[in-house]
Amino acid sequence: MKKTGSKLAAKENLAAYLFLLPSLAGFAFFIAFPILSSFLLSFTEWNFLSGFQGIKWAGGDNFSFLLSGEDEWFSKSMWNTLKFAAVTVPAGIIIGLLAAVMINQYVYGSTIFRVVVFIPYISSVVASSVVWMVVFQPSFGPVNSFLQAMGIENPPKWFTDMKWALPTVMAFHIWQTLGYNVLVFLSGLKGISAELYEAATMDGASEWRKFRHITVPLISPVTFFLSTMGIIGSFKVFDSIKILTNGGPGNETTNVAFYIYREAFQFYRMGTANAAAWVMFVIIFAVTLIQIRQQKKWVVYE
Repeated sequence: MKKTGSKLAAKENLAAYLFLLPSLAGFAFFIAFPILSSFLLSFTEWNFLSGFQGIKWAGGDNFSFLLSGEDEWFSKSMWNTLKFAAVTVPAGIIIGLLAAVMINQYVYGSTIFRVVVFIPYISSVVASSVVWMVVFQPSFGPVNSFLQAMGIENPPKWFTDMKWALPTVMAFHIWQTLGYNVLVFLSGLKGISAELYEAATMDGASEWRKFRHITVPLISPVTFFLSTMGIIGSFKVFDSIKILTNGGPGNETTNVAFYIYREAFQFYRMGTANAAAWVMFVIIFAVTLIQIRQQKKWVVYE
């Protein structure tokens, strides 16, 4: 009986491994192998046009070069990335929460509004970027035409302005991701019991006090999720920057993701590009760990 049982268990294990094999092979080939290759290439100097024979071991030179501040493009890219995250994540969460509360409480036929605010998120980034480029066109765009009609003689050049390029790209990112934030917040608001608001109303609480002491604490798990995903997403923004500004003017809108693309596919410095990617990974990982530790102080699970 024991032999029969062991043979049956062996067959079941074999069947399980065979079913898992496609997923394991896909994970190994498309995820594990690229990650390992990227890590190894970050310690090399390699122009991939020269083929594999052109790979030269560089040790930690790529990391020391990036972290020492010798590469002004990387320093500027990192600073732009941090500013981008510091502005877009809080702004997106605050605007998204306020919009969700308004739609949830004061808008009839909220389903239509959900669809409207979600359209930018599911729309093609290329199409949305082209629309914004037309709207903010310096000479004939409707925004500058309106500002000139209001008496502003020299309105900003927006995407081509050294001062306004990055804030305009930030505004585009906030607008693009707003629908996702609103939809997630709406789902969280639906989970708050109406009895809590009714009890607060009977006690004479104002709308602000209900928002401050009921909505904000009970929506904190959703806020934590969106803030974590928002920070990760802000570090990875590439497509909109590539289309809207191509990193310019100068390097005013270059972020780490665009820097990696520039190093790898314009200058073919694969070692530096992979080292920059791992620096970005470490920063994102560290910020995420800090958030996870801090969430115990302000996230309320009910």
